[in-house]
Amino acid sequence: MKRIEKLLERIITRVNLNLRDASFDVRPYIRDIVPLDQLMKFYAFYGISPNHPIHFHFSNSNLAGSYFLGQCKVDNSVLYKSDIRGDELKEKGAVFHFRGTDIQLEDDEVIWIKDSFLIKTLVHNYSHNPEKLDLFLIKNSIAAHYANIHGSPIEGCFLGPFSTVDLSSLHDCVVGAFSYLQVGELSHKKIRPGRIWIRAKDMFDFDYRYNPEILRKYIAFEPGKGTMGMFMDFAEDRKLDFQRLYDVVHLDPHISMPKGASINRYALLKGKNHISENVLVAQRAFLESAWLGKGANAQENCCISYSRLESFDITAHGATIIYAHLKNKVFVGFNSFLQGKSDTPLVIGEESIVMPHTIIDMKEPVSIPPRHLVWGYIRNNNDLKEHSISLEDLAKVSGEISIGAMRFKGSGEQFVKAFQHRVEHILEANGAFFDGEKGRGHAQKGQEISFNIIQPYPEGPFKGIYPAIDINP
Repeated sequence: MKRIEKLLERIITRVNLNLRDASFDVRPYIRDIVPLDQLMKFYAFYGISPNHPIHFHFSNSNLAGSYFLGQCKVDNSVLYKSDIRGDELKEKGAVFHFRGTDIQLEDDEVIWIKDSFLIKTLVHNYSHNPEKLDLFLIKNSIAAHYANIHGSPIEGCFLGPFSTVDLSSLHDCVVGAFSYLQVGELSHKKIRPGRIWIRAKDMFDFDYRYNPEILRKYIAFEPGKGTMGMFMDFAEDRKLDFQRLYDVVHLDPHISMPKGASINRYALLKGKNHISENVLVAQRAFLESAWLGKGANAQENCCISYSRLESFDITAHGATIIYAHLKNKVFVGFNSFLQGKSDTPLVIGEESIVMPHTIIDMKEPVSIPPRHLVWGYIRNNNDLKEHSISLEDLAKVSGEISIGAMRFKGSGEQFVKAFQHRVEHILEANGAFFDGEKGRGHAQKGQEISFNIIQPYPEGPFKGIYPAIDINP
């Protein structure tokens, strides 16, 4: 057995040990999900920037097509076309606030991925585990296509395709396809596909669950069959377009760059696009005939096609926007899929919040009013009534409320404030408010990154394994 096959077997065994109490066997889900020859053919690449502490350590791993930034360690793992973006890791001396307690870091934080298999997965933000503030650990875990691990250490977990674990900490959990979790901490739980769960203890609890039959049209993951559905087909259709970005070392700039804006070297633009000041376009983002206003952004694995985004709009990791017009300061959450029509674009009013993992697949003209929260599955205006509420009305809730399949309890005011605060934080972190001197963020710092590539052994028993590498400043 070749070294890489032994490595995959090691990962499967360790993940299954962690999930033994859940009676969940990962083997039939990931067997042949990525053919071995795919793990041999792509180089990995890492960014060097004066704005972030760097230290890369790779040992006994395959890193095919993956991207690294910041301080990252990878041991005994397979990372296939994943993005390990450590530009928000906490630095030595930083103070972490947790439930009224201030904790100062003694060391720079590092992302450490050990005995894990990540497939087209994003890892970003920083650890929200107060017990290990300087370590963003992913151990004995598997994440399938287009999962997001955002500020969430995980140990012994399985994340289904297009799932998101956000600002949480998970232990020995199974998270179904297209589920979104922001729950603080969770242990030994199985989350069914299509559950959207946001919980802040003693403050609020938002819970929505997709109809399994409806969800299946868009995304499904079955043993022996892999990932299926419209979302996967849509993502796979863009593979060839992206391939040319990796076939050459240097690309000439393909668009003039206004002040404070940056487009990552590994983002793809087609058609005629407009980029305004302080716009951020991250790696693996796809723009096609898109108009992005001041301070707008398109994060990793986003797709914005034939759409206009006004100022300070946020397109979070993995979101897709097609034939839409977003007014000022609209938030579109992780892995949401918004599809209007060429003759009747989807319109979203200013300061509205599209919840993570929302599906809007229009069958008739739909306009979302300003300052509304929307979630779930929307095709027409009747669906919109059952999947939306004004932020003003939600802020008045104190107790419990049900709208369609959504259940909310707690303080609506705290929920609204938490989301609005996060929108401001994201805009600030991305440099949307940069004035030429103050407010530098990812958009401005992204102008100062160079990329180096690394490749695996091409033949022999180590074929596909990358040599042990330790890269210091």
